Amino acid sequence: MANHKSAEKAIRQTERRTEENRSYRNRIRTFVRKVELALTAKNKEEAAAAFKPAESHIMKGVAKGFHHKNTAARKISRLSKRIKAL
Repeated sequence: MANHKSAEKAIRQTERRTEENRSYRNRIRTFVRKVELALTAKNKEEAAAAFKPAESHIMKGVAKGFHHKNTAARKISRLSKRIKAL
């Protein structure tokens, strides 16, 4: 249990950040999953259409500090490469 006001505030901030990050992580995973489904179905047009919002959300994650920029670039690059390979 927290014994100081600052510690109590830190706990509240951590809970809020954790909830935001969990929500953001789930949203990104959903968009990436749509791309993955299109890739497994060998549907290049659908994969490319699903890739655009997925890329946008991944980059927004960088702006919000959820992902490191190199991690996001790697994820986007790998998805893009798989789409081009179809």
